[in-house]
Amino acid sequence: MRWDEETRRFSVFRRPSNKSNGLTRDRQGRLIVCEHGARRLTRTEYDGSITVLMDRFEGKQLNSPNDVVVKSDDSIWFTDPALGRQNNYTGYVDAPELPDHVYRLDRSGRAIVVAADINRPNGLAFSPDENKLYIVEYGVLPRSLRVYDVVDDGQKLANGRTFITAEPDGAPDGFRVDVDGNLWCGWGAGEGLDGVMIFNPAGKRIGQIVLPELCANLCFGGLRRNRLFMAASHSLYSLYVNTQGAQGG
Repeated sequence: MRWDEETRRFSVFRRPSNKSNGLTRDRQGRLIVCEHGARRLTRTEYDGSITVLMDRFEGKQLNSPNDVVVKSDDSIWFTDPALGRQNNYTGYVDAPELPDHVYRLDRSGRAIVVAADINRPNGLAFSPDENKLYIVEYGVLPRSLRVYDVVDDGQKLANGRTFITAEPDGAPDGFRVDVDGNLWCGWGAGEGLDGVMIFNPAGKRIGQIVLPELCANLCFGGLRRNRLFMAASHSLYSLYVNTQGAQGG
């Protein structure tokens, strides 16, 4: 779907979407799409055509690309859990060919695994200086958000550790980072906890936006990147905030 700020109207942007999940823009403004159903990562070109960026790794089919972010060097980092192979709602039931991985795809089309130690990796985002990468670990209870140092000239990850633990029943999903390094996390945990949780760079919760339904993905938009858009179960919400989203989200 597409929402137009000028007309305030919704319209169909692409059908079928192949059960798309995480979306982002690259540094040239093109839409990068995680397609659960087609098990691939694609780019929508300026003329509307679709370019397949990656659908296999070492000859094996991807699981169900879930969320994606683009670094300043134009490399694309995305999570590929088997979530979309577990049911026919978010994907299509099938046996996975690859383990749960987080990938880095460079401008030449070369892909490498940057994290293989996460059970069901989900949302991800860089810190404003791109020295850290945060990744949701969805396949553990309580669910957690991990952080890694970005090393080797910005090409690899090291020193993975727990950043926050979503206790007792929190379900962090997609998230983005503001220019001050705070994390704005889509959240689902029941009445009074559904919406967005905000954490500072030290992992302390500093704010909350309560919604009447859980929030899956979100992003900063608008001319100044100071309008938070929140994709919830049945609705799209927005809120002007007193900060700006970091570049790359």
